[in-house]
Amino acid sequence: MNTLLPCLYSFRRCPYAMRARLGLLFAELSVELREITLKNKPEQMLAISPKGTVPVLQLVDGTVIEESLEIMLWALGQNDPQGLFDKRVLSQANALIAQNDNEFKHWLDRYKYADRHIEMTQTEYRQRGEVFLQVLEDLLAQNTYLLGNRVTIADIGIMPFVRQFAHVDRDVFYSLPYPNLQLWLKDWLEHPSFIQAMTKFQPWQEGNDMVVFPA
Repeated sequence: MNTLLPCLYSFRRCPYAMRARLGLLFAELSVELREITLKNKPEQMLAISPKGTVPVLQLVDGTVIEESLEIMLWALGQNDPQGLFDKRVLSQANALIAQNDNEFKHWLDRYKYADRHIEMTQTEYRQRGEVFLQVLEDLLAQNTYLLGNRVTIADIGIMPFVRQFAHVDRDVFYSLPYPNLQLWLKDWLEHPSFIQAMTKFQPWQEGNDMVVFPA
């Protein structure tokens, strides 16, 4: 087995880590995957990334990439066989991902953990998040994917967060007036790459056999 692989510290349910794993899958790159538990983060990860959040990718030369978006972009910068870096829509993709990360995620966290943020009701938090959902709905009314008829970085960069929003209350989400967004999410949840990205692994411990992702 080739031991000279980048090492990815990941947590299966984290949308940021999902984004990174999807980037690696679409780039057709292999890494050593180390699944962590948030309550018992490995010392090896904290030594290279003291902030303690996933994903973290350590390259073979020792370079550490600590942000999910940067991992996704690094992977597709190495290899992009399906053309997710479509230069025609790149600025629009970057703007959408920025809105997702800087605005939507703010309301998503409050919607999901409304009991910790009593300034507003859960419904009010959901409605604030729906501003972004409407943006996505309008885009998907025109195309199969967010920025056209093929996958771009916008789709894999944003979908894990829409999934998390939907899963706060699936019945409510699927009752909302976003039929194109709901179909887009449903198709992604059944997409072979997403299913592969969500493969379950046991938490890594030093001395374990190497887990190569994708297998």
